[in-house]
Amino acid sequence: MIGCDCAVCTSTDTRDNRLRSSIWVRSEHTSLVVDAGPDFRAQMLRSNINTLDAILLTHAHKDHMAGLDDVRAYNHFQRRPMHLYADPRTEEAVRRDFYYAFSDGKYPGTPDIDLFSIGSEPFQVGDIPVTPIQVMHLRMPVLGFRFGDFTYITDANFIDEAELDKIRGSRVLVLNALRKEKHLSHFTLSEAIELAKSLDVPQVYFTHVSHQLGSHAEVSVELPAGCNLAYDGLTIQVS
Repeated sequence: MIGCDCAVCTSTDTRDNRLRSSIWVRSEHTSLVVDAGPDFRAQMLRSNINTLDAILLTHAHKDHMAGLDDVRAYNHFQRRPMHLYADPRTEEAVRRDFYYAFSDGKYPGTPDIDLFSIGSEPFQVGDIPVTPIQVMHLRMPVLGFRFGDFTYITDANFIDEAELDKIRGSRVLVLNALRKEKHLSHFTLSEAIELAKSLDVPQVYFTHVSHQLGSHAEVSVELPAGCNLAYDGLTIQVS
């Protein structure tokens, strides 16, 4: 048994109970999630997501794709493969790590996945338009996604000007802010706030935060107007 006396880990505030970063995007006819980390199954059960059309992957780190094996439940109940969208680098990792899902003569019950390769061009998932946004996670290219007026960026510490232009005009931005101290591959809280201000997005939520950032209540009072900490179960409606 692993113990922890960290103030965030032991907090009774449910907003400090943080699983891996992921979002569920739903329209009238389409249901998709961005990333499927180790908590994927628990997140889907907790949010009662019974129908899922697709998964979009931002990159190949395990905290964003390790839960893909659990798409088999959706395969069973929806009676079709799960559509998975990823760039070529991430697709290579998926095929390597979940090789048994793509082998000839698959073992019964293994995940059934249809892979769709994506790059910088916009695409459509059902009735949801998607614009990929390439960001840098130190030296690793990572994809963010814009869905209409909503933009989601995780695992970034640099975004070049051409990609920033794809974010401008969003009504809501979700952006990573790992901690207050400098980090080699993630935006700090101050860096994320500065970037959000420069983009002039009216509503910003910070995600992919570590326990080092502090509790939700403590950090929230430090944030400027229009900026908030995201939390598990947060619902945002963008018309």
